[in-house]
Amino acid sequence: MSIPPPSLAGRVAVVTGASRGIGRAIAQRLASAGAFVVVTARSVESSPTPGTLAETVALIEAAGGRSLALRCDLEDPADRDSLIERVVQATGGIDILVNNAGFAQFARVEQLPEAAFEQMVNLYFRVPFALSRAAIPHLRARGAGWIVNVGSVTAMAPLRPFDDFARFGGSTVYASIKAALNRFTQGLAAELEADGIAVNLVAPSTAISTPGADSYIPADYPTEPVEYLAETALALCHLPASERTGQITYSLHFPLHHGLTVRTLDGRGTLPPPEIPPWAHPDCM
Repeated sequence: MSIPPPSLAGRVAVVTGASRGIGRAIAQRLASAGAFVVVTARSVESSPTPGTLAETVALIEAAGGRSLALRCDLEDPADRDSLIERVVQATGGIDILVNNAGFAQFARVEQLPEAAFEQMVNLYFRVPFALSRAAIPHLRARGAGWIVNVGSVTAMAPLRPFDDFARFGGSTVYASIKAALNRFTQGLAAELEADGIAVNLVAPSTAISTPGADSYIPADYPTEPVEYLAETALALCHLPASERTGQITYSLHFPLHHGLTVRTLDGRGTLPPPEIPPWAHPDCM
């Protein structure tokens, strides 16, 4: 007998960086599970890179879901610090926060500009901290809540002997910030477990092709479908904190370990069980 898919009916979710890529996919999957999804990014109708919030909303609504686009430049402190209140004013509350937004810049430490370092620290650590802090009182008022951070498999220690990516790929600073996000996730989970607020993290098991990531992924690298990560994100934001919190999960490994049925982003179709490729990090769980 198949297990029915999780239902987020009546839940309000906010997904940052949802105009394209991983953020858009998570927003679509949460909406197909019944959530009202507030999607945010720096612009609604136009963007210098492929993908807009308007397109994300259109995809969600075409699949029968409900969504609202809110413009938010997370690099603007005033915009960032008002986002959660604007979500609550528009929807009446918040149940799920997905911290996805970011812009990776890869360069070896001696070559990484100070501005790039500051931007990544801000987007990948300060923003999740600020948004989580702002959301906590509203989640607590609902009696339960879920925070899902989007991480990276590069947060794991490079394998020995070092490969060319570790030597020359330029991911050291990005990976270090994502490692800090792992620890932030686990610590915040401990702080909020008694409040019924779950805090978890999902990362790609290998690499996912997105407009932002493609410049760092070799053309012949076999990327994984984003649907597995979106399904994992959904699995992290419906069980009580007493059952699932403080977990660092990986997009292919988690559905395989838990026997999840991975559905298409509109929730109508299914994908085959994931296969773990031999080049995946051996410490993924």
